[in-house]
Amino acid sequence: MKKRLFKVAAAAAVAVLSAALLNGCGKSADKTGGAGEVYVYNWGEYIDESVIEQFEEETGIKVVYDMFETNEEMYPVIEAGGVKYDAVCPSDYMIQKMIENNMLAEINFDNVPNIKEIDKPFMEMTKSFDPENKYSAPYCWGTVGILYNTSMVAPEDVPTSWLDLWDEKFDDNILMQDSVRDAFMIALKPLGYSMNTTSREELAEARDLLIEQKPLVQAYVIDQVRDKMIGGEAALGVIYSGEMLYIQQEVADLGLDYTLEYVIPEEGTCLWLDSWVIPANAPNKENAEKWINFLLRPDIAKKNFDYITYATPNKGAFDMLEPEIQNNKAIFPDVSTFKDFEVFKYLGDDVDSIYNDFWKEVKSK
Repeated sequence: MKKRLFKVAAAAAVAVLSAALLNGCGKSADKTGGAGEVYVYNWGEYIDESVIEQFEEETGIKVVYDMFETNEEMYPVIEAGGVKYDAVCPSDYMIQKMIENNMLAEINFDNVPNIKEIDKPFMEMTKSFDPENKYSAPYCWGTVGILYNTSMVAPEDVPTSWLDLWDEKFDDNILMQDSVRDAFMIALKPLGYSMNTTSREELAEARDLLIEQKPLVQAYVIDQVRDKMIGGEAALGVIYSGEMLYIQQEVADLGLDYTLEYVIPEEGTCLWLDSWVIPANAPNKENAEKWINFLLRPDIAKKNFDYITYATPNKGAFDMLEPEIQNNKAIFPDVSTFKDFEVFKYLGDDVDSIYNDFWKEVKSK
């Protein structure tokens, strides 16, 4: 969910390669009599490349791999249908939108027996956007919280509420996510409203709160939060929990005289889930199901976690992790204790327009 470092040069190279290969996208097997191909569309830096190689070696299926940077970039590509992908990895609310617009094929889970490896709480979470668990297979999950620098934030000022991002003592030391839904979630939660509200009045209150905060904000960024915080450029930053293992390791490796700590505000937060789906026009559906089943295999899910460090919903993979990682609550918070956590939902184009218009007002002030 719009959270990974995106290597533009690499993505461009892959896109050029994919454009050339996708001209023959309707084939179910290659001309040499091999097992065929699978066309994959995923976030940048969201898989261990050796996993792709291992899948090809074990199955004989050629992987044509392309990358996107945001859900909003991915959606029109799939909607247009000019480029036909077999397996795509969107986020919760975007999967709901794709289901409602008849853009996804039901997964034949007889071909994906490793779905049993997904821990039950995450299959239940999936029902908030895929009510009958027909269209998606969980891949990674996490939360959104506040990262703070212990050398710039006094013990008595450690953030506990989203409203701490409005504290004037942190003037020009706050990094906000440059993301409309995340930004509005941060303002809606302390107002006591759902982050999935469709009320124009409630959204207007949140807009006004974000406008009030804006003079204190150093920058609206996405992936840069991680590096800016490691570099000591800000005291507080809104960040995705999957960055924490990398951050903690980088701080230790650099021998910095401060630590970066992660907190989930008391009002609750976004609980996000990225999952694999199969577009309705996928030319190689069975190969897509083989791809998904492979990624759900515990040893493969564990290998992916070691590389991307975003929390895995795979129970078998989790059991393979070192206890210190299993017990790292920034990465793996206890889902049984979640209170006032929500999953983003698709709210319809009309409501999306309200969010987008209000966000433009915030950014333009």
